[in-house]
Amino acid sequence: MHTIALSEFRANASAMIDLVEQGETVRILRHGKPVAELVPLKAEDDAAKVPNWKKPFEPVVLPPGVSLSQAVLDERNESPW
Repeated sequence: MHTIALSEFRANASAMIDLVEQGETVRILRHGKPVAELVPLKAEDDAAKVPNWKKPFEPVVLPPGVSLSQAVLDERNESPW
């Protein structure tokens, strides 16, 4: 585990993210006290939380008499995002 001051993290954030991508944990201190940890995501956690935007969309078939705007509003209300 790497431990760094917040000021150092600000100056080297990209390098710290690189360490996390390599599997390291980075603990960030403010005034000498731990305030945050950056930890690598598990592959299954990452895949479960991020939708696959490259997957082709399914065609939308509207029932007769339903407007596109109403269908979009209904979909928004049902979506967990």
